[in-house]
Amino acid sequence: MGGSARDEPAADPAAREVGAGLADRRERDRLADDADIARARAGDHEAFRSLVERHERRAYGLALRVLRSEEAARDAVQEAFLRVYSALRRFEGRSAFGTWLHRVVLNVCLDAKRRDRSSRELAWEEETTSDVVDTELGLPVAATGSGGAEPERALERTELRARLADAIGSLPEAARATLLLREVDGLSYAEIAQALGVPKGTVMSRLHYARRRVQDSLAASGVVDEAPARGTGRTDLAGRPVDEGGDDA
Repeated sequence: MGGSARDEPAADPAAREVGAGLADRRERDRLADDADIARARAGDHEAFRSLVERHERRAYGLALRVLRSEEAARDAVQEAFLRVYSALRRFEGRSAFGTWLHRVVLNVCLDAKRRDRSSRELAWEEETTSDVVDTELGLPVAATGSGGAEPERALERTELRARLADAIGSLPEAARATLLLREVDGLSYAEIAQALGVPKGTVMSRLHYARRRVQDSLAASGVVDEAPARGTGRTDLAGRPVDEGGDDA
């Protein structure tokens, strides 16, 4: 009669205490952030300094994981806080301050990595967009009957670039960041997971979702011939099958 109760594992009081402590700390930090933001908006520089001190360690850890350079990470964090300070009056509080800062730091790091890729193919820079379409993404531009005329081809690429930017820009923030870290910056699954603070499985799920959304958007706009059928396995942005099973990320 009491067997089911005995079979259930007893809750660990220590684990409950740790979880409650973490929740309390997050709530205290959130309240402290809200108070400091209000004061900083009113011109209190010490309040903003308090925000920096509360979040700089985590921000630096993210920047260091992405950039792998202590000096570059310090520069990125400084730039991120400058951006945050300039935009503080526009912060609406729909997400936690730490979450907003995390996104700013990540964007600063991505900008830094793109500027520092002189020895690599600048896959998403303006001057190599043609190479992106033809080789990096391999997106099959829908036929227009141009016969391969260069002006028409350039127009197709311009349209593709705009549609691709729109498709990626419409992704939810988490999916967009994950996709850019993988497709643009070439980070491994493990590196992306570390940078975003999520499990590797979450990275893979976000990539699958983001690629499918981009493919569907491009197919719907007629820029590519069609999106791949559902259930055909992992694909790149062009809908081509990719073998990522060996990724040690």
